[in-house]
Amino acid sequence: MALEKTLHRFTTSLLRFYDRVGELRLTAVVDRPEKNDSVVVDAIEYAVEDMIGWLGEAVQAAKSAEKAAGHPPDLDQARRAMADCQERFRRIEQVFAANLVSYEKLKDLTTFGSERRGEWPSWVTTVKKGIDHCRQPLEDARDALAECWQEIAERAGATSISVFGGQSIVCGSPETGGARTRMNETQ
Repeated sequence: MALEKTLHRFTTSLLRFYDRVGELRLTAVVDRPEKNDSVVVDAIEYAVEDMIGWLGEAVQAAKSAEKAAGHPPDLDQARRAMADCQERFRRIEQVFAANLVSYEKLKDLTTFGSERRGEWPSWVTTVKKGIDHCRQPLEDARDALAECWQEIAERAGATSISVFGGQSIVCGSPETGGARTRMNETQ
């Protein structure tokens, strides 16, 4: 698959995930019952707000990578933008796993809902559904991100240099500490 298409697929999957987390935010933060004196509720709010922020940054980085893969392609710029995106995505996955879907957090949320009255039990049920609805878009984005890195690696590995008789090529790379290497070949 072409890199630009792969990056577009990733951007689209990130936007779908962003929408789901936005729906969760609406339920968990905006529509929560007024009297909040619980660490459980605060922890969900903080996790969701962090995820929304990092997702916004990840989407911008993905769009940058997609643009860089256009014509003419700038593979280095695309790689750097994807590295930024990867870092945000890593944070998102960590927060999602540790603060929203871990057994302990879901148990705490369920216990909180069973101990409260009024709107809280239905709020807890809706929040748990919202968290569950985020799982598949997160997985889809993770898969698309892996495809992007695979495509970038294949592109980088496809770079070749041909040396013809009498030509001299001077190469330098950051990997060699900027050292310059001269290759001479006569055929």
